[in-house]
Amino acid sequence: MNQKLEQRSVNAIRVLAADAVQKANSGHPGLPLGSAAMAYELWAHHMNHNPSDPKWENRDRFILSGGHGSALLYSLLHLFGYGLTKEDLAQFRQMGSLTPGHPEYGHTVGVEATTGPLGAGMGMAVGMAMAEAHLAAVFNRPEYPIVDHYTYVLGGDGCMMEGISSEAFSLAGTLGLHKLIVLYDSNRISIEGSTDIAFTENVQKRMEAFGFQTITVEDGNDTLAIGKAIEEAKADRTRPSFITIKTQIGYGCPAKQGKASAHGEPLGTDNVAAMKENFGWESQEPFFVPEDVYENYRNLAKEGIGKQEAWKKLFADYAAEYPELKEQWDAYHDGTIGEKLYDDADYWAYEDKPQATRSLSGEMINRIKNVVPSLIGGAADLAPSTKTYMKDMGDFSKENYAGRNLHFGVRELAMAAIANGLALHGGCRPYVSTFFVFSDYTKPMARLSALMKLPVTYVFTHDSIGVGEDGPTHEPIEQLAMLRAMPGISVFRPADATETAAAWYHAVTSQDEPTALVLSRQNLSQLEGSSKEALKGGYVLQDSRKQIPDAILIASGSEVSLAVEAKKLLDAEGMDVRVVSMPSMDVFEQQTPEYQETVLPKAVRRRVAVEALSGFGWERYVGLDGACVTMRSFGASAPAGQLFEKFGFTAEHVAETVKMIG
Repeated sequence: MNQKLEQRSVNAIRVLAADAVQKANSGHPGLPLGSAAMAYELWAHHMNHNPSDPKWENRDRFILSGGHGSALLYSLLHLFGYGLTKEDLAQFRQMGSLTPGHPEYGHTVGVEATTGPLGAGMGMAVGMAMAEAHLAAVFNRPEYPIVDHYTYVLGGDGCMMEGISSEAFSLAGTLGLHKLIVLYDSNRISIEGSTDIAFTENVQKRMEAFGFQTITVEDGNDTLAIGKAIEEAKADRTRPSFITIKTQIGYGCPAKQGKASAHGEPLGTDNVAAMKENFGWESQEPFFVPEDVYENYRNLAKEGIGKQEAWKKLFADYAAEYPELKEQWDAYHDGTIGEKLYDDADYWAYEDKPQATRSLSGEMINRIKNVVPSLIGGAADLAPSTKTYMKDMGDFSKENYAGRNLHFGVRELAMAAIANGLALHGGCRPYVSTFFVFSDYTKPMARLSALMKLPVTYVFTHDSIGVGEDGPTHEPIEQLAMLRAMPGISVFRPADATETAAAWYHAVTSQDEPTALVLSRQNLSQLEGSSKEALKGGYVLQDSRKQIPDAILIASGSEVSLAVEAKKLLDAEGMDVRVVSMPSMDVFEQQTPEYQETVLPKAVRRRVAVEALSGFGWERYVGLDGACVTMRSFGASAPAGQLFEKFGFTAEHVAETVKMIG
């Protein structure tokens, strides 16, 4: 390869990124300028990818964890022919453009993950590497490595400071994910200045302690050294690799190179011109790229076509020799396969005895696992309590990547990011679990699940003051309202076996959103009137005798049975009451206005919501005339029964609340 052409191809990335940020008068030019050489070397000479088929199953994955440097990724996608035009680059950070401020999965072709919060991409990369290892163990056969690709992730000092990267990389090292390769853009600059003010640890030693091979490239512009390091990383078949590449932020811009001001603000028109002059660029015209540079990128892109064609032939031969595995492959990649459960009587069957919804959820998981073979998941060291272990499915480990039970350790934040990576990769339908109060540790990544429209299932147990003796630190109060406030996620708090089955059915048939299941620790009775109508989010569990009831009780989870008991008391006093079970406000809000009116008729203004958590959000259903029997403080440490009585969760108090409404 002509070294001069290579250097001009690297500089094309820098010029386009700097022009995009300058045109927008907003953005982060420092990372693209400093990391252009490593990005070019990787994409041009080491990464298997085909711009004409960005979703090729066996492509290598690339995640830009430092998502603020999105102009780097957009420049690569444009130059390699992924469909981004110069006009798209010129619309960087503008309304409706394909080049938003941070990369968004599903919005821009070639973007493998939505990366905004620093370090999130690191966790998602671990999930992708786990998916590759799992599918390879399940499907590969001698002479047929149909799942055989790498996961590359690029991030900087900020990504390494964030705790999520340590959580994720600790697990990656333990699991020996040798097809995970981290490119560390080490420029030792953060927004406030030199990283020495807050970050002086030996990062390489930390990664070595996690179980990574560590490699250092002293000059971030030395593409030969970078290429050698990538090949050295690939050669290690037992450990993930961490390549420290020492760069200068804002490289090539004389006035900004190596300075914190290059991080998050445009270089300035004069400085962009000086940078182009410094590179010997042929034109000062914005977004100008010489034709021979474009030709170089086109030739490089063609190599990916050949690699995919070879893989397609390999897969065709594999399918002919192993038709049963081809059928299984199709089942793993069929997002609708869970719909078979709707008419499966065994799936909806239950014992008529009180059971905790966490235990019922465990039963559902073990019913689903054979119908949905791609189901994979586990807990943050809590599977015996969250009941999320799949029997006879094996444990995912360094010795057995085919196992479907994941052990995340006490790493909730990384767990959720890894689940996103599993879902993004394809071929895996992940679930994760922890106690509901610890959902706070998962929310940043659950938010990304929602943004990316990923069908990740979050299993949150120990859902209220029913946790009891563990006390207020372990009793969720505000968490349910917080989850419900998040767009793009369906939150279910089921009341019995049928509603739990409905919640799981929703989760494993979802195509474009995550689902959170909020489950009880204590046993709950099976309710007369519960049905598949729970799939509508809210429904009439027990109706009044009149067409228009005197009052409506609305509840979720463990408090639905409390509402039923209160109805009995009110019926005895001649008040005709309807009980509405509301397992999912989110799903109920998606129903037609006509259906919502049949459940909660506007003519009935006497309404009471009952839930042993914060009442925030119930106002939309009880209105100005209604009331809430909910928590207004943190809980306490005592047996659950005593706590429910102390905080007013009794049938008598609920009935009195109804009667107090005028």
